[in-house]
Amino acid sequence: MILTFFLLSLLVLFLDQWTGGWTTMHLFCVYRSSLKDPLFYIRLFGHVLGHAGWEHFLNNMLLLLVVGPPMEEKYGSIPLLKGIVLTALVTGVLQCVLFPRTGLLGASGIVFMLIMLSSLAGFSGGIPVTMLLVAALYFGQQVYDIILVHDNVANFMHIVGGLCGLVFGFTIRRGRRSEERRVGKEC
Repeated sequence: MILTFFLLSLLVLFLDQWTGGWTTMHLFCVYRSSLKDPLFYIRLFGHVLGHAGWEHFLNNMLLLLVVGPPMEEKYGSIPLLKGIVLTALVTGVLQCVLFPRTGLLGASGIVFMLIMLSSLAGFSGGIPVTMLLVAALYFGQQVYDIILVHDNVANFMHIVGGLCGLVFGFTIRRGRRSEERRVGKEC
């Protein structure tokens, strides 16, 4: 699944170059537009596959390829796909509602969802110290950048992606514990 995401993002980047940016602007960058526009719904989910150029693509994909495969192995392809789709939807909708004059593209929200999800991996109870440290450092850096660094980076959507990863991780963990209790009672 992670490899497929990488290859689709690479294809989208090539399409961007071949079409002079048309595909990215019309299919892989979410921005507020009419709900009657069928392409809006493609952009709402597809924006995570679009990138502004090779540097943007490489920055996201290097992290995705490091963090993603262990998470896919731990949680499975379908649950991870659900997490990616949900994160894309949440970041897309929030972008349109909160930042109507700007567009959003890139896999950063997905990458930060995976980073926070990975900080929850491997623990069986309570809240792991590693997750608290990652959250403090990660969210602190994003807030710092929002306040003091003025660039074209969607730091708020990074935070949203990270929060999606935490919610996803705790939800899966709770579901697995319920399943283990159910199976334990049957035995």
